[in-house]
Amino acid sequence: MATSVGTRAEEGEFLASQRYEGGMRLAARQLVRNRAAATGLVCLALICLCALLAPLLAPYDPVQINLSAKLRPPGDEYLLGTDHFGRDVLSRLLYGARVSLLVGLIVVTFALSIGVPIGLIAGFLGGTIDNVLMRAMDAFLTFPPLLLAVAIVGLMGPDIENVTLALGVVQVPVLARIVRGSTLAVREETYITAMRALGASPLRIVTRHVLRNTLSPIVVQITIVFSAAVIAEASLSFLGLGTQPPQPSWGRDLADARRYMADAPWLFLAPTAALMLAVLSINFVGDGLRDALDPRAWRTRRRRAGRNERAV
Repeated sequence: MATSVGTRAEEGEFLASQRYEGGMRLAARQLVRNRAAATGLVCLALICLCALLAPLLAPYDPVQINLSAKLRPPGDEYLLGTDHFGRDVLSRLLYGARVSLLVGLIVVTFALSIGVPIGLIAGFLGGTIDNVLMRAMDAFLTFPPLLLAVAIVGLMGPDIENVTLALGVVQVPVLARIVRGSTLAVREETYITAMRALGASPLRIVTRHVLRNTLSPIVVQITIVFSAAVIAEASLSFLGLGTQPPQPSWGRDLADARRYMADAPWLFLAPTAALMLAVLSINFVGDGLRDALDPRAWRTRRRRAGRNERAV
């Protein structure tokens, strides 16, 4: 009898795994069909490639000072001009992308590694554990995110490592709350009750079923955290709390460009355009993932397409 029950449980998990993999393939096709998401994905891939190949693509050393070439406008020698120290703006832009994207990646990894387990444990176990964990998360959420990051960096000192840690701490309670809410909904589903009745351990249920069915909001939140981390790093560097001179950073370059906006507008426009393009690309990908992982959005688009065809 026990063997029969175990066999049925294994068959159920296999079928659930097959449906999950099929759903992911369908979601990937839906993402590619979304023009805004596909465009954002291509732009983001190009930005990441440029950042990765910055040592090969940068025409000059981003920190080398050349006062004889200071404040030169964009031209053949310097494609995006030079700054007040004669440093090549394009080279600093490429190396600045490495800083922003690396900070975003580390912040996402940190928030996932801490926020997701906290949300899963609080949502699945409930009771006193849920109350204790969520009250701790609420304590962090009472502070404005950027203000909390500034306070942490102020205590630890202005440094890009401290900025990354501060931004990761700020994003943990947000992700934990989202995962907890999804877990509370999933744990009441019939298949979770069935797995409990079949004798599956709580760890197996959480890792095999609950986590898998909460991936949709987690994936969407990852893109939000990523774009928020890129903006926050630029903001803190702009305030002088992040990347320190002479290391390149989009936010730091924006701060230096304030004094020369009238005489050398390219100093301000280049990092602004790069920051806008990166954040918009991430947000487009996030919107596309949200729609691709939500079957209701597929049906809405199909109904709209059908109405448009009948109207034509």
